[in-house]
Amino acid sequence: MNEHNSFTSNDVEILSEENVFNGFFQIKRLSLKHKLYAGGWSETMQRELFYRRPVGAVLPYDPIRDEVVLIQQFRVGALSQQNPWLTELVAGITEPNESVEAMIHREAHEEAGIELLELVKLYQYWVSPGGSCENLTLFCGRVDASNAGGIHGLAHEHEDIQVITMRSQEAINAIEDGTINNAATIIALQWLALNKNTIFQTVETKV
Repeated sequence: MNEHNSFTSNDVEILSEENVFNGFFQIKRLSLKHKLYAGGWSETMQRELFYRRPVGAVLPYDPIRDEVVLIQQFRVGALSQQNPWLTELVAGITEPNESVEAMIHREAHEEAGIELLELVKLYQYWVSPGGSCENLTLFCGRVDASNAGGIHGLAHEHEDIQVITMRSQEAINAIEDGTINNAATIIALQWLALNKNTIFQTVETKV
């Protein structure tokens, strides 16, 4: 427990909950109140909640070639920018009763045609908790990038995914010039910049 934050979920009272949208995603409307730092309870408020099952993302890294495997695909949320095709990590949403780790292995195959030889958990964090319950677990996965590439994805999910490989430093530099501009990819690459000399130490690497 954070000593500076003594509140828990027991300090929130949910008065009502209704589904207001069921489509590709789900939106719920909650009526709730919560305890206040100054004491007492807040007034009853309504909050719309964008609901998703647990999600995960992985940075595939080849320590022998010092390359990362990334994907490029269309993202409707980025329509306001000139190019809504983003350079990203392999990622996905868990199916019911599926672990995040199992989903990550599945998505690596579906989205990038690669096998994760080793998986290291980096962080777990709330993506946008002001209005979404999306909770993302971030990994780095050891891969053989020598044959990575091509177009992948599941047609019935309307996926059209281009797989690319980049030297790790090239990918890190792409953060600075704005080519890579989504949170999970930035976090994972910054972690790699700090840890690539110690990650997957049992694998023989090139000097």
